[in-house]
Amino acid sequence: MNRAATQHKRAAYPAYKPSGIEWLGSVPSAWHVARLRFLVKTNPSKSEIRGIPQDTVVSFVPMDAVGEYGGLRLEQRHALEDVANGYTYFRDGDVVVAKITPCFENGKGSIADGLENGIGFGTTELHVLRPSSFMDRNYLFYLTISHAFRQIGASYMYGAGGQKRVPDDFIRDFRHPIPAIDEQRAIAAFLDRETARIDGLIEKKRRQIELLREKRSALISHAVTKGLDPNAKMKDSGIEWLGEIPEHWELRRLKYIASVQFSNVDKNTFEGEEPVRLCNYIDVYKNELIKDDFEFMQATATRAEIRKFTLRQGDVVITKDSESWTDIAVPAYVADQLQGVICGYHLAQIRAKFQILDGKYLFRAFASKAINYQFQVASTGITRYGLGNYWLENGLLVLPPLPEQRAIAAFLDRETARIDSLIEKVEKSIELLREYRTALISAAVTGRIDVRKEAV
Repeated sequence: MNRAATQHKRAAYPAYKPSGIEWLGSVPSAWHVARLRFLVKTNPSKSEIRGIPQDTVVSFVPMDAVGEYGGLRLEQRHALEDVANGYTYFRDGDVVVAKITPCFENGKGSIADGLENGIGFGTTELHVLRPSSFMDRNYLFYLTISHAFRQIGASYMYGAGGQKRVPDDFIRDFRHPIPAIDEQRAIAAFLDRETARIDGLIEKKRRQIELLREKRSALISHAVTKGLDPNAKMKDSGIEWLGEIPEHWELRRLKYIASVQFSNVDKNTFEGEEPVRLCNYIDVYKNELIKDDFEFMQATATRAEIRKFTLRQGDVVITKDSESWTDIAVPAYVADQLQGVICGYHLAQIRAKFQILDGKYLFRAFASKAINYQFQVASTGITRYGLGNYWLENGLLVLPPLPEQRAIAAFLDRETARIDSLIEKVEKSIELLREYRTALISAAVTGRIDVRKEAV
């Protein structure tokens, strides 16, 4: 839903006047346009708390504790003496705005409220705005998360790459229409109510997605451990975490039904080696299917490495190293006939013995929690986890007859595609709600719509 749709639903103000600002156009006739420097104090000095005892406990807010479009997590607390130097100071009632990319563009910012002893310190990548008596803090917050403020602010960023920041001068010199203080409060109250309603709808849809993903996961696990026939006779697998399996299925170790290779080809380029396209960790972790149209990294490899690690259609590639044990053995299926693509470092290449094992079924087995868990718990590490060759090769798979494997793979292709389509539709509806939320905030704080009666 766009801004025009938002305005169509609600009345405009009775009269408008030119704002003198190109991006803004006209504003309600009773509003005035002002630079924020006349309405807020930016980045107040910590000298104002100089007399407070150094052992006073205060809140500490790192960047990851600053919410997008509102909210601060206040779990961390420190003595004032531990954070007074080298961090950004703020207090209850201030509005904090992330100044570094991409946090600024993503809407990170919040009203500071509920701080320990009313005082907070946080990352140096925050701007602090303290409203004057002419500016309501809630209205100021909505102004700072409005589309125009974030979009124009992004154009003022200085620096390079991931170190670009919004300067103080942009905050102070930003011109915006300002209504009377009572009207600011009415607009903020309206937005509090409406954004809470929208956020509630978004949360329900997120829960729908979680349930669909849980259903998808359960569907895969059931299919590759119990089969598709609900009337099949079952037997005890002898494996506690697996339970019963169909009577005519086998339990086999991976090394007897597939070849397993751990790649040692890294992203470096060496003179005298052959140019290759490298399938990296992220290509596997982010995608279920590996396709030839991916933008693979360019690297080099020896002829021996090319012979050994070239990926073929039907191969399964899994993550063997990761920062979290839950990200071990994440699989992807090579869906295309690839041209010169090599399995990269931190990955294992698994090739099914096609006379007894279907590659797509193997992929689905690794994607199931029931099978995958054994590899996750076998990984070792402290800050980084790795799966050893022994544990992978000796992992247990449930093996139906080959025709049944193919039927299971086809069934899961069809059913997961259906669930993925439902998830995509819900994600699209969430995106539309977010767009509506953004448009509503912008329309309200710029006077495109008159919400004074709705705020009551």
